[in-house]
Amino acid sequence: MTLKTLILAAGQGTRMRSAHPKVLHEIANRSLLQHVYDTSKLIDGNEIIVIYGHGGELVKQTLSSLDVQWLEQKQQLGTGHAVLQADSLIDNDNTVLILYGDVPLLTKQSIDRLLSNVTDQSLALLTVNLDNPTGYGRIVRDKEGNVTKITEHKDATEQEQLIKEVNTGILAVKGGKLKNWIARLDNSNAQQEFYLTDVIEMAVNEGITIKTSQPEHPDEVLGVNNRKQLSYLERAYQLAQADKLMEVGVTLSDPARIDCRGTFVSLGQDISVDINVIFEGNNRIGNNVSIGANTIINNSVIADDVQILANCIIDNAVVGAGSKVGPFARLRPQAELAEQVHIGNFVEIKKSTVAKGSKINHLSYIGDATIGSGVNIGAGTITCNYDGVNKFRTVIEDGAFIGSDTQLIAPVTVGKNATIGAGSTITKDTPDEQLSLSRAKQISIQSWQRPVKKEQ
Repeated sequence: MTLKTLILAAGQGTRMRSAHPKVLHEIANRSLLQHVYDTSKLIDGNEIIVIYGHGGELVKQTLSSLDVQWLEQKQQLGTGHAVLQADSLIDNDNTVLILYGDVPLLTKQSIDRLLSNVTDQSLALLTVNLDNPTGYGRIVRDKEGNVTKITEHKDATEQEQLIKEVNTGILAVKGGKLKNWIARLDNSNAQQEFYLTDVIEMAVNEGITIKTSQPEHPDEVLGVNNRKQLSYLERAYQLAQADKLMEVGVTLSDPARIDCRGTFVSLGQDISVDINVIFEGNNRIGNNVSIGANTIINNSVIADDVQILANCIIDNAVVGAGSKVGPFARLRPQAELAEQVHIGNFVEIKKSTVAKGSKINHLSYIGDATIGSGVNIGAGTITCNYDGVNKFRTVIEDGAFIGSDTQLIAPVTVGKNATIGAGSTITKDTPDEQLSLSRAKQISIQSWQRPVKKEQ
């Protein structure tokens, strides 16, 4: 079976009240269309065709990496007209799957069930029961329960509007039959559009059985037409991600207050996550890790027995086993902490390595640096790595002690077991085992008078 998936993505989305095409709006940092594409790619032997329209060039440019064939629907004359654009690309023996670029949460499991209903003598249709079916096409069945047609909401009689089972628009059928039906559509309806749903009645008239299946959850087939619906599906998606994390043993303080905007390459045991934590990109989290509230972790590796306190940002960084980070710490790209490193409050590290057992506990900036093992860096230390044009490296060797309020003017090396006195500005390499400092002479003026305000 050759499967061809048509993703209909030509709608303007006027109710979004946005200059951007609807399908480029995002859930969990991925566009709606990207979600549909990613799910489609999970199906083996699948050729994907995207029917685009409004803002099409921007859609193609933004999602240029997608392995799809792009077809333009120059006039938006309905879903049937959209499918017609792909007529020349569909062979009679293909199975054709119809998806929508603004329905992002459909799962592969639901698609698999749908496809299993496709035969030479059947059309597979995904339906759903809704408490409030307003706006949806109703599934009309005969007394034996067989599907006879789909009636759009605006065309439905009062009796038909009472039906709770509705059409999702998602269907699969053999290519030859679809091509025949699409060519015969007309637009004699309230919207004067060519409805894809009209093929159901055509199929029934030809003796084709309509086999229906339903998704595990109605949220899978909900589309996005406005910002409120976008927000609802964002929460639905995030709750689903939270469920997956808890199923594999992650403790979440509140499943409603966590955002997963990427994937986990690996997850260890006994991970605990406090509220308002955001995961982005691809992360590896080890065993016995605790992550404090309001923390962002992006494309990072967190080893075993790590404690990340509240309000930290870990961005493209590595945190070694047994380390402690935060609160209010920021690890920027290429920050690499070895085992048992302590990074404290308001410490920022960028493009630096920190070896085993070193501590940077307070109010410091470490950039373009190599920090040895057992180093203690005092509060207010800055590696001055940038001269306005070029960046230079600071090296602090094993066992060094850097006093508070020190500026290290790179390129510079602090020797092994060296001590830098507090308040120093270090511009030259310092020797091993020695104290280095640079301070202006302290003086006290005995007769000094504090200034007073002048009378007006």
